Amino acid sequence: MSDPLLRELDHYVVLDPWRGESILTAAATLQWLAQQLERLDPLPSDLASLPSHEARAERLLATACELELEPGCAIQWFAVRLEPPDR
Repeated sequence: MSDPLLRELDHYVVLDPWRGESILTAAATLQWLAQQLERLDPLPSDLASLPSHEARAERLLATACELELEPGCAIQWFAVRLEPPDR
């Protein structure tokens, strides 16, 4: 699994083939992922059993960094730290 510090991050770089690159808060990234999932039909089998797009977005944020929306067209998201950790 990923480094535990990544779960403490509050920002993500999102790469959207239609909008380009942007930096979003964790909450905005979840909302963005949920919106992307609304466009998918059918949903990936590992996400289809989850009750909502929000739950699916949370699962994706915790376990993946890419989602193919259509053949050859994928979105990506990566955790980033805007400030150094307090250590």
